[in-house]
Formats: sequence, structure tokens, C-alpha cells
Amino acid sequence: MSRLPIVVILGRPNVGKSTLVNRIVRSKAAVTNPEAGVTRDRRQFDAEWAGTSFHVMDTGGWEARPEEKLVADIREQAEIAVKAADLVVFVADATTEVTDDDVGVARILQHSGVPHLLVANKSDSPAVESDLTHLWSLGLGNPIPISALHGRNTGDFLDQLVAALPAEFEGENVDTIASLAIVGRPNVGKSTLLNRLAGEERVLVSDVPGTTRDPINEIVTIDGEYFEVIDTAGIKRRTKIKDDVDYYAVLRAHDTVRNADVVLFVIDGQRGATHQEQRLAEEIEHAGAGLLLILNKWDELSDEQRLHTEDSVADRLAFVDWAPVLRISALTGARTHRLPKYIKTVIDHRRKHVPAPEVNRLVRDLQEAHPPPVRKGRRAKILYAVQAETEPPTFVLFVRGGELGTDYIRFIENRIRERFDFTGTPIRIRTRNRH
Repeated sequence: MSRLPIVVILGRPNVGKSTLVNRIVRSKAAVTNPEAGVTRDRRQFDAEWAGTSFHVMDTGGWEARPEEKLVADIREQAEIAVKAADLVVFVADATTEVTDDDVGVARILQHSGVPHLLVANKSDSPAVESDLTHLWSLGLGNPIPISALHGRNTGDFLDQLVAALPAEFEGENVDTIASLAIVGRPNVGKSTLLNRLAGEERVLVSDVPGTTRDPINEIVTIDGEYFEVIDTAGIKRRTKIKDDVDYYAVLRAHDTVRNADVVLFVIDGQRGATHQEQRLAEEIEHAGAGLLLILNKWDELSDEQRLHTEDSVADRLAFVDWAPVLRISALTGARTHRLPKYIKTVIDHRRKHVPAPEVNRLVRDLQEAHPPPVRKGRRAKILYAVQAETEPPTFVLFVRGGELGTDYIRFIENRIRERFDFTGTPIRIRTRNRH
């Protein structure tokens, strides 16, 4: 993945930053809502206009005097984004007077020296567009009138954006090994784990459940190799989803699971595996992603709590007993040094290919020692077997004379795992009839 120019979208809360991001990337990638403060973390997307590619970064609303720690952290993340920017798009509201928050953002840009554009959003009509004198007081030049919601003047704005990007951009070429999705229920320590892997505070961490709403993509170096790590919103039960923000945040988390190479499934060690974890593990297995079960907050548990958690995992998640279980503390870093080894092992196993002669030899020996059971008066015979795909490993059994049945297929899968070691990855076994 090549390093592209980074365009940061900045402004106070509820001026339409995420709506503008969606307009630029031409999809509903960022969560939007009339409620202020929906966006909290930095989140980066790929964008292209007139043949020029760049990254666009959505940020949380900047406030001059945040009253809560979470809001202060959101402000800090926005300021960090400015330092990484090649161009900042300052979004102001064309329909309201300039606020102290607007002035504060303007001063940050003036002191940063980063190239910038001032956008007057919500210019939904010529009447609004003709009355933007109040935005000149920010000292950031000519405001560009647009309507991110309706698309008004956004083409002209994007022309100016592309023209303002560095003429010659030299960046580092980065090839990622795999994508790692961090998933789990709210407040189990997912964002803390991403920061631990990154070695710095990349995303917000708060005791408030639901702090992360958009999936947060970060390129992280682990043992000298690059990985794309995605922190997702906490996945809630349907009955706990209260509004559209929660609904779309959970929807995006599920999409992330379906597209990930490896899922780091974080379970709160204090609560153990519940029915919700069971459902999520079923989804991960169905998606074909590699899987690591991470029991977080392990250092905070008593011996009795540890026993309860381990029993719950063994009981509810027995169907993914091929997944390694790591007991860590993302907050203190205890035992997190083991993660890179396990991640790479799971990736290697997910990409492993077993030569056809070895697969056939194993299946032939198994069939001779334990023939398939008779079903409906007929006994199936496996003629030969082959591994047809990787990621996840997929084996095809060519069968004649009847059905093998799910129990015998499971028997074959377990023996394949024992012989060739597919720890951390689901296996697909498909049958094809031969007459």
C-alpha cells in the first residue's frame, strides 16, 4: 500500500464533516447523524478525484473548552491528525455565526503552517452563498460555499482540493502482510489493544462504552512487518441498539469481520464467554477468517473468576477449539508480547497448501481404518481428495456411492488438523459426487 497525500477534515461538532467525507469518497463510509459528537476517532478512507488519489481523514469535532474527558480526547485526536496532514479542509457552518470553537480551529491551522482550504458547508442556496462575510473574520482566505448533503458545488471544491495537494508527493511504499480486525462487545478493551500493538495512543480509550463507532484502520508495524489493524465498534445485541448511530456502527463492524484475514476476538475476562460471544464466533467461522481468542483484563481476575471464564470459553466456544486462547492485559501489556508470534502462525496456517498426494494418502488410510457409515443402504466411497483453495483452507472430497454425512466430514476435518496443523484457521470441506 503506497503512501498517499493525507487530507484531514477538521471543524467543530455538527458542521457536516462526516457528510463531506462521504461525499468525497462517494459512499456512506462515515457514520453521520444530526446529533453532535458522533465521530470520535480519526478515521481514514481512500479517495480519488480527476485521476488523483489521496487519503481523506475524518475527525471528531474540535471544542475550545471541552467539559468532559472524552471530548478533550476527541479534540486531542483531531490536533494529532493536523500534524500528519498534507492538506486540511476546515469545515465551517455557512448558516451560523462564527463561534469560539471556529476561531480555535482557525488558530491551530495558522500556527501549524499546513496548507488549508476553508469550506462554508450548508450553502444550500444562492442566498446563503452570497452572505459569507462572517467567515472572512477567521483569516483563512476565501470560503468555498458547498452543500455536502446535496452535493452543491462539491465538484468545484474537489478541483480546488486536488490543486492544493503537493505537486510531487514522495512517500514510503508499504506492503501490508494481512488485515487484523479487533472485535468484541463494548468496553472489553479493543481500542486499548490496538494502541498496545501500535505502541502509541492511536485511538481513543474511554470507560464510556461505545466510544468507538466507526471502524478505525491503522497501519501497525509488528516485528518489522506491516499489518492493517482495524478497531471496530462494540457489537451489541439487537435489543441494546438504541439509534441509527449504534445500528450502522455495528453493521460496519460485521462488514469488517467478513473482510478480515485474522480476527482478534477480545473477551472480557471478568464476564467470560456469553451467548453473544457464541454468536459472534459463529459469524467469524462462517466468514472464514483466522481467529485468536483473547481473554483480556486477566491480571484483574481472582482464581475463581479465571476458572469461570475458562469454563465458559470451553463450553460456549467449543466449536472453535482450533483457535488459540491468549490471556493478556492490554492495559498493562502483560503477555501481549506473545501476540505477534500467534498472529503470524495463524496467517501462515490460513495460507498453507497441502500437496494432493499427502491429502490423498491421509484420506485413504482413514477410509481403510474407519469406513464411512452406511446411509440409506449405501456406503459412500471417497475416490480422491485435494486442497482446492487457501484463505481459508478448502478441501474437496470426490465421492461415489452415497453421502458421507456431517459426522464423518467432521471426523476427516479433525484428522486433517492433527496431521497438518491448521491451528487458528477454519477449514472448509466440500464433497463432489462422482457417478
